[in-house]
Amino acid sequence: MPKLFCVRILTFIILLISFFGFSQELPPIVKFNPVTYNAGNQNWMVAQDKNHILYFANNEGLLEYNGTNWTLYKSPNETIIRSVKAIDDVVYTGSYMEFGYWKRMSNGRLVYHSLSKSIKNQIIDDEQFWNILNFDKWVVFQSLNRIYIYDLESKKYKIITPKNNITKSFKTDNAIYFQVNNEGLFEIENGKSKLVSNDVLFKNNKIVNVITDAYGLIIHTQTNGFFRLNKNGISKYTTAADSELNFTSIYSSCQLNNGSFAIGTISDGIYIVSKTGTIDYHISQTNGLSNNTVLSLFEDADRNLWIGLDNGINCINLQSPIKSFSDESGKLGTVYASVLFNGKLYVGTNQGLFYKLNNASDTFHFIAGTKGQVWSLFVYQNTLFCGHDSGTFIIDNISAKCIFNQSGTWKFQNISNTNLLLQGNYYGISVLEKKNNQWVFRNKISGFNYSSKYFELNTPNEIYVSHEYKGIFKFKIDNDFTKAFNVVKLNYPSKGKNASLIKYNNTIYYAYKEGVLKLNYKNKTFEKDVTLSKIFTSDEFTSGKMIVDKSNKIWFFSKHYIYYFYRNKFNYELKQNAIPIPSKFTNALTGYENITQLNDYSYLIGTTDGYNTININDLSFKNYKVFVSSISVNELNKKSSYISINDEVELNHDENNITINYSVAQFNKYISAEYQYKLEGLQDNWSQWNNKPSVSFKNLSPGDYKFVVRSKIANTNLENTAVYNFTISKPWYITNFALFIYLIGFVYLAFWINKRYQDYYHQQRLKLIEENNLLLEIKELENEQQLMKLRNDQLSMDVDAKNKELAVSTMSLIKKDELLSLIKEDLKKTADEENKNTSIKSVITTITKNINNEDSWNVFKDAFDTVDKDFLKKLKGLHQSLTPNDLRLCAYLRLNLSSKEIAPLLNISVRSVEIKRYRLRKKMNLSHENGLAEYILSI
Repeated sequence: MPKLFCVRILTFIILLISFFGFSQELPPIVKFNPVTYNAGNQNWMVAQDKNHILYFANNEGLLEYNGTNWTLYKSPNETIIRSVKAIDDVVYTGSYMEFGYWKRMSNGRLVYHSLSKSIKNQIIDDEQFWNILNFDKWVVFQSLNRIYIYDLESKKYKIITPKNNITKSFKTDNAIYFQVNNEGLFEIENGKSKLVSNDVLFKNNKIVNVITDAYGLIIHTQTNGFFRLNKNGISKYTTAADSELNFTSIYSSCQLNNGSFAIGTISDGIYIVSKTGTIDYHISQTNGLSNNTVLSLFEDADRNLWIGLDNGINCINLQSPIKSFSDESGKLGTVYASVLFNGKLYVGTNQGLFYKLNNASDTFHFIAGTKGQVWSLFVYQNTLFCGHDSGTFIIDNISAKCIFNQSGTWKFQNISNTNLLLQGNYYGISVLEKKNNQWVFRNKISGFNYSSKYFELNTPNEIYVSHEYKGIFKFKIDNDFTKAFNVVKLNYPSKGKNASLIKYNNTIYYAYKEGVLKLNYKNKTFEKDVTLSKIFTSDEFTSGKMIVDKSNKIWFFSKHYIYYFYRNKFNYELKQNAIPIPSKFTNALTGYENITQLNDYSYLIGTTDGYNTININDLSFKNYKVFVSSISVNELNKKSSYISINDEVELNHDENNITINYSVAQFNKYISAEYQYKLEGLQDNWSQWNNKPSVSFKNLSPGDYKFVVRSKIANTNLENTAVYNFTISKPWYITNFALFIYLIGFVYLAFWINKRYQDYYHQQRLKLIEENNLLLEIKELENEQQLMKLRNDQLSMDVDAKNKELAVSTMSLIKKDELLSLIKEDLKKTADEENKNTSIKSVITTITKNINNEDSWNVFKDAFDTVDKDFLKKLKGLHQSLTPNDLRLCAYLRLNLSSKEIAPLLNISVRSVEIKRYRLRKKMNLSHENGLAEYILSI
């Protein structure tokens, strides 16, 4: 019991020393939690196919990752998949009482095919398959009870059944081994098990890996470290890491391509042990790993180390040109400045100034007296200056001396050919001077009291200052650097958040959200620099911070890139390089980004919890390929379906909404792939470079299309381009057959229209003839009417003439009767005088017979009726109260005779005629407005 207690205490001490005393710059760790990949927590095994696509044996099924998208395929019997192995383009998996393989269909999706189904009756109840190995033409499926050897050529099985449970199986360069509880280590030979060693070491210690080298087998045990097995027997394989590894329980291990070992533990993360036996890295949950329980390890084709954890998946970019130092304790803080000076790396943070030996596994040490915010570090004349919230410090090795404490200090600027140094302070600019080989504060420049975070000398006597909330100031200073005058605030450019000002290649630049401007020395105005301003297009601006390094590169930071420019040796133009590290990965404080050149190609970038180092000379990626991973199409407002990605397809006209997913199977944490595409048939120009691994085209017109996508990583263009051809068919109503039908229909329609037009014009011609005939008939009718009118007029004239004749005749009769009456009267008088002469009396009688008014009227009446037929009857019918005398008067009025003409006919006076006319009106009930004559003429 005391011995066990001492071991635990020692383990705790070692872990404590490791935690506080071992500071590492670690390779990037890409973390994927279950929410990210949308599957189970535990990942039991990892594999990679020939296309570099990764597969994980997950609690929820087979998990696939192509560098961009995660896809989960449920296990066939909805159980945990314990093992996975990719051989070429076939993925084998083992689960609960089931094993088989997955084959990719033409649409890019995997489909499962069971191998165990054919031997279902031979599988032991409750058997699970924990490992899959391949050797030549055989695939080995290992459970805890048996080993099933499947021949890929004959499709037959051989089954190895040991007496006890199988602990684990292993593949080396030329053999497959497995360990059996309490029996030892076995090898598979000719489809049967062969005992390799039944040494008590292999009976009592669980083996986690078997590796071959030139001297035999290296056996890695769970708790006792490494052993060597060869013809000379078993010996301890001692490494420098034994002292630490012996106190932890190992669950998995694998040998890496460079000969080192990755060792996964049950509760202490992973160790990377070099081939010489030293620990290169110890990575646990305290310094970056998602979980301390490592279930599986796998090195992919790009030498990334994949870790299947008890809760998630991690990927360590062992070959990445970027390394990171994270301060999980929070003691270091956010790095604002750094410098490599006299073999030590100094970092200034919001907690103070720290240092450590460069290129050493050393922890950072705090420099006493610098507690607080460090803004800048500046080396000049072999002296390290520290700009601090409390003022200015000079750093001598590991000690700090304050030489200015009147306000905080932002930055420093040397003045050529002098022993003076300008420093930008919270309240203006002040001067440091070197006296007696010591730097001391000399004076503050009076006349300018604004914060001078960024300032530059245009000439020895002219200074430009950028103030974030006010804009740019320009002023003159005297030759002794004591007084500022002619202070002017520039109207342009305007103030800008996170803007900065810097001098590069003797030109002053100002960067803000509107772009990068440079000072025109002739007219003293700022003008837009077209080349540099391009980096802030497309919503890329996050910060205008600019930094010039020791090799005369100028650095910029944007949303998705870190840029650096340097002058071309041949034409002195600025040449651009873009490192596609997004700001979310650099994790720098916006507006306070900082980068320091450590050597020719290595740089340190400060972050909010430490720093990253990057070797720009290693930013080269050439062994990747871009590929189309899946294509889905859908009709409007309908569910998408996957289509073939291998063959050219023809889509229905209504399946004209297409989404193409593409990817590069690279897994670098910081350096992401960028894509550029075009769709020939719709657009002939390449799109802008972007990180989005998919594109959608909506409502495409019928036709042939060729989709082309290419990629680049960092500044390296990948050699291949992925091409996909597809056709959107025409709808039935515009197919060739339909067009032929339309043509026939059109011809028929044209013929029909022509016939209709002919018929129409024929009808129009007939109608025109008919109309002309009708017009002629109408003309004839008009002529006849005209003749009839003339005839009627003639008849009217004849009637009038007849009426006149009738009136004359009537008057003649009346005159005759009057004459006869006069003669009669004269004869009467003569007869009286002659005593009644008989002859005279006879004459009188004759005259009396001829004077018959009634007969005259009847004659007139008959003549009148002949001329104006039935007038008197109509009149009598309308006015039955009329007397014959009234009718006679009406007849005379009908003849349009005046009262004067009527009076003699009635043998009365004109006055009497008027009275008769009046009475006649009364009988006819005529109103005053209606004339008697007009009324009678209208009947």
